[in-house]
Amino acid sequence: MLGPLNDSEWEFIGPFLPVGRFGPCPERLREQFEGVIWRFRTGSQWRGMPERFGA
Repeated sequence: MLGPLNDSEWEFIGPFLPVGRFGPCPERLREQFEGVIWRFRTGSQWRGMPERFGA
C-alpha cells in the first residue's frame, strides 16, 4: 500500500484543490486530502479514520 503524499506530489496537486469560502482551511488542506486518499485506499469507513487526519 502506498504511503502519504511526498512534497513533490503535493506541490503538483495542491493548487488544484478548493480553498477559501467553500473549501477547507488552507492550513489543514494537505492533512484532509491525505485523509480522503487513506479512506479510499483502505476501503475503511469514515469513522475508522486515524486521528492524524483531523476531524
